[in-house]
Amino acid sequence: MKRNITDAASSLAQTREPTTRGRWALASLALSMLLASLGVSIANIALPSLAEAFRASFQQVQWVIIAYLLAITTMIVSVGRLGDILGHRRVLLAGIVLYTLASILCGVAPTLGLLIVARALQGLGAAILMALTVALVREITPKDRTGSAMGLLGTMSAIGTALGPSLGGLLLAGPGWRAIFLILVPLGMLNVLLAYRYLPVSGRTGELERKGFDTVGTLLLGLTLGAYALAVTVGGGTFDGLNLALLLAAALGAGLFVLAQARAASPLIPVAALRNALLSASLVMNGLVATVMMATLVVGPFYLSRSLGLSDLLVGIVMSIGPIISAFSGVPAGRMVDRLGAPFMAIAGLVAMAAGAFALAALPAMFGVAGYLAAIAILTPGYQLFQAANNTAVMMDVSAEQRGVISGLLSLSRNIGLITGAAVMGALFAFAAMTTDITTAPPQAIAGGMQVTFVVAGLLMVVALGIAAISRALVKRALLRVL
Repeated sequence: MKRNITDAASSLAQTREPTTRGRWALASLALSMLLASLGVSIANIALPSLAEAFRASFQQVQWVIIAYLLAITTMIVSVGRLGDILGHRRVLLAGIVLYTLASILCGVAPTLGLLIVARALQGLGAAILMALTVALVREITPKDRTGSAMGLLGTMSAIGTALGPSLGGLLLAGPGWRAIFLILVPLGMLNVLLAYRYLPVSGRTGELERKGFDTVGTLLLGLTLGAYALAVTVGGGTFDGLNLALLLAAALGAGLFVLAQARAASPLIPVAALRNALLSASLVMNGLVATVMMATLVVGPFYLSRSLGLSDLLVGIVMSIGPIISAFSGVPAGRMVDRLGAPFMAIAGLVAMAAGAFALAALPAMFGVAGYLAAIAILTPGYQLFQAANNTAVMMDVSAEQRGVISGLLSLSRNIGLITGAAVMGALFAFAAMTTDITTAPPQAIAGGMQVTFVVAGLLMVVALGIAAISRALVKRALLRVL
């Protein structure tokens, strides 16, 4: 009876225009996404200052970034599942509090080791923010406005990416490196107030809660993802026995995880969900898209500085154009998804990304910086369009009991794509430039590496388009069988 009343209220909510309370609830989710994004971008610029402050090597201070990303990657699915069991609002509030307290610990850390531990805790909080913001969109937004809400979250993520380096630079020049973490505290406190006041209560009291949490699956997935992430990040670009051992451990862990999920009473990731053609295709496409976007961040600075001869200041300005375009295109992309439909706009986004990737391989060689910016102006809106459409298509009809874990899977596939893009596309760039030290390669070699890398990136987008077409055909065939 209680479930029927809840479902009826939810259906009624889908037909209503957004209320003031709904707008503030969406503002809370947007701020959550901003905080998670800022946590990465604002810390990157502080690495030289941290190396000086703690008298540490670059490899040591890199763990300030790696610890944050590892925590997100290994825990994002598990915290999404926890939200499904205990309630999305309750777990999100806990995540915001954890993120805020960890930011304080980062700001007052007396040693590099304690800073790295605090960053791992902050990353765990960020994993909760990333997983449950997408899950909660369906609880607070009418169904026909889901795309716009997803676009807003994409915009806030882009703003965090663009704002981090400039805000971090100002704080480093003024109060110092501790301020880049402490500035996140008042934002976290504001987010706690907004989430507590405006997000709907959504506790789970049914079958999921009785079955409990899949601890074994959580540990296996965390160890597997941690091993993979370390395999493609440690070694400074070289691949040796340690990397191979970590990859083998990841493969073994993946096999054990699948076996454990098949036997679990309440699996962390329902095996049946991964047999869904739409979900599986969306996760693969999401990873491919993230791989291509990371290639622009890895290859772009080297090409602009080494091949085009731009100063560090100009490189920073040119590299900020992409996130700025992304910030302005997120909401319009979401509105287009609501108006024209998620499946069609996902394909349109992939077409734009393929065109942008091939343009990056050709236009900069012909027109220099202008060609680079023109290609980015094609690629970036395509990315936002795909993200809004793909997230909407996946989350539109997911039951409340699985929104957290499915949202976590979306974020996980993106993070794996980012990690893989940094490692694989970076290695491809170096190989195509025919050098072992990319920092000393001649401009012509850098330009050649750039062209090969983005031809491959364009081909990856063609593969993603093929997956989208096949999955759409399978869905249509299934609908025809039902009818």
